[in-house]
Amino acid sequence: MLATALKIVTKYNYLSEKFEKAYNWLSEHDPVNMKDGRYDITDGVFAIVQRYQSVKFEEAKFESHKDYIDIQYIAKGYESFGQAYVEDCTLTESYPNDDLYFYKTPNVYTQVTLRPGDLVVVPPEEAHQPRVLYKNCEEVVKVVIKVSVR
Repeated sequence: MLATALKIVTKYNYLSEKFEKAYNWLSEHDPVNMKDGRYDITDGVFAIVQRYQSVKFEEAKFESHKDYIDIQYIAKGYESFGQAYVEDCTLTESYPNDDLYFYKTPNVYTQVTLRPGDLVVVPPEEAHQPRVLYKNCEEVVKVVIKVSVR
């Protein structure tokens, strides 16, 4: 699923070589049986395998990145995932050296449920709220692939 504004979807080529290598990497690996950590895919693209317990909506923050597009892929578990436009958000914390920006929960946002095998693609113009529990708190195995916008 890719849900975004026309002005954003036409800005990036979501089928460029970098993205195809990322999608192929996901198809060729089983993150559930991999160790947590970073895996380099190609120049400007890397994967982060992570495990965590999902949290209540109120505990999860909206965040964004300026240097990377996120491809967030669920390998195990279920997660509610929020999306909003950065322009509709109020910045609360900024960590430019880590390419990480946090926001108050915006007035307008979208929430989708991700299940094993689902992914979302999040460009810099969108804030996202990962890690939110779906019905019950559970362990999630996720791969976040970072695709450089440069």
